[in-house]
Formats: sequence, structure tokens, C-alpha cells
Amino acid sequence: MASAVKITSPLQGDILNRHDGIEEGGRLLIGVFGEAPEAAQVRVNGEVAEREGKLFRAKAALTETQTALVAELADGSARDTATVLWDQGSRKRYRFSLDDNILFLRDIAQDPAAHPSLFDHWYLAFWRRMHQEYGTKVHINLYYQDVEHTFNLSQFPERYKDEWQANADWLRLSFHALQDKPDRIYKDATYQQMARDFELVMEEIYRFAGREVTSAFTTVHWAEAPREACRALRERGIEGLLGLFVTSAPDASFTRYYLPKELGGHIAEREAWKDLEEDMVFISCDAVVNGLALAEIVPYLDEVELNLHRLDMMELLIHEQYFRQELFYHQPDVFEKVEAAIEWVAERGYEPTFWQEGLLEGLRSED
Repeated sequence: MASAVKITSPLQGDILNRHDGIEEGGRLLIGVFGEAPEAAQVRVNGEVAEREGKLFRAKAALTETQTALVAELADGSARDTATVLWDQGSRKRYRFSLDDNILFLRDIAQDPAAHPSLFDHWYLAFWRRMHQEYGTKVHINLYYQDVEHTFNLSQFPERYKDEWQANADWLRLSFHALQDKPDRIYKDATYQQMARDFELVMEEIYRFAGREVTSAFTTVHWAEAPREACRALRERGIEGLLGLFVTSAPDASFTRYYLPKELGGHIAEREAWKDLEEDMVFISCDAVVNGLALAEIVPYLDEVELNLHRLDMMELLIHEQYFRQELFYHQPDVFEKVEAAIEWVAERGYEPTFWQEGLLEGLRSED
């Protein structure tokens, strides 16, 4: 039975920042809104709420990373709770993540003589230039093997380990999937399947690059997986997942993991949300760069920035296959697209970051 009092905003698990209230004196003052029987007195964290018909509103002060907002009827007959988090380090920051990666590693492994350095490969050379010129931090999500099964990560040599580690301040590697096909490979994945594939990828990364280059954040292929499969990731150290949270898709899991459509739409209009039961943070992608025409990138990002709830965390995403001339996916202007997006964030004062340091560590600082 539904409670007689309900908090409608913020939602359970919302990650709030400076744009959700007023930061002053070491606290964030926010509004709490909800519904309750008309004329009944409502208190929110002990303070009497204002009433207007069935609606109530009150102020609350967040002083900790995590705060329980408690709305209750004065007679004690009903109450509702929404636990929220405060991103106290909120500021304009961005990350560039690369999905569906395996081919550049195959190139290097199959012709090491042509690649004395990792950055003798054109793909990594480009991303290093983006780092050198703009400070960009790059997160690369890896497949275990290519679709032809001619190469897998166990074949990548350890000779570049020192170089991976020397560049770990701006270049990270993590799990994406076993392989590219079949499409939507983890839509119905079990705990065991996800655990196995994750460990296959990560053990090889540890071997050839070291734990220094890994992260507590990743993106699962197609950004979908059942709750128990995501739990397998959390129990192996993953604390955050990137999604698109598309609400127009015909089924609930498409690009939003196990989360329902209504909640997915809510996250898409914000920056981050945490499933407190699973202890997992979800971040919404702001721009899939390969999905935009070059001329669309700047106006698209201008539009994103108009939403204050998406302003402080800018997630840019692209896929390896759009760089590959031998594939029908290839986009001849892909390098220009990437640089246009990076120029946009750089000109607007966005700080390069990894979400592990730029968000996750702050949210668990008081655990």
C-alpha cells in the first residue's frame, strides 16, 4: 500500500550538486517536494513543511556526502525517506571514453617491429596528441577478442607495460565485453557470464599493463545487463557504469542496464544517480560523437550545456570502428569530430578527469 506521504523530488539515489541548491557554509541547501493529505502537517527532517493542496515543500541542509531526507506526518502515521548524495567537489569536468576497442591492440601485437612504442600506432598517437594539446584524459574499454577470433588479449605482449604505467595519469583501460557480436551480448547475461568475461579481460590488462591503468568505472557493451550481472561487476571492484538511458527504445534494458524506463529518463536529464541497494553509480553519456555530423557537434553540446543538471559532468564517447578505414563504419572526418568536441570543452573551461577520481572517490569519502 502506498504511503500517505511521498517525497517526489529529489529521488532516492539522486546525486546533487551546486546547481540543485545553494552551497554556503559547508552545506548545500535544497528544496524537498512531495505529496501528502491536504491540511495534514508534514515535517521534513524535523522542519515543518509549507502546504499547498496535496503538495508540500520544505528546505533541507546537506552537510554530509549522504543524507536521508525524511518526510513524515506530524501525527506519526506515515513517513517516506529519500536518501541523496552531495557531490561536494562539483565543477565543470569531462572525460572522453572509447568503446569497442581491440583492433589497435591487434595491430601492435602482430607487428611489434613497427611499434617500438605504443604511440607509434596512429590511434594512440592521436589520443596522446589530444592529451598533450588539451589535457584530455582517455578511458579505453576493451573487448577480449576480435570477431574473427584471430586475436585476443592474451596475445598482447608485456613489453609495453612500463609505457602503459607511465601514461596512467591520462590513459586508462577497462572491460567492455568478450567480443563485438552478437549484438546486445549481455541483455540476458547471468552473474557467472559477466564475471567470467570481466575476469578474462581484466586479468590480461593486469598482465600487460598493470593495475595502475585500470579504473573502478566502465561501460558494458550496449550499456545493458541484468541486475545480477551488474552485481558481478560491483563485487569485482566496479563502482560506476556509463549508460545512454534511451527512453524511446522498445524494451526496458536498452542502454540503461536493469533500470526502468522512468528512472532512465530521469538519469538522462541529470548527470549521475546511485543505486544505493547495489552500491553502483550510473552516469549519463552526453554525446556519442560518432553519431553526430561534424557541423552538429558544437550546437549539440551548446544545447546540452543549457541544462544546469548536465552542466558539470560532460561525458564524451566514441567507438574504435569509426576510425578504421577497412571497415564500412569508417568516418573520414572522425578525427575532426573528436577534436571539435574537445575544443568545445576546453574553451568552456571543463577540467579533464576520470570519473573514478572526479566523482566516485568523493562520493565514498565518508564510507
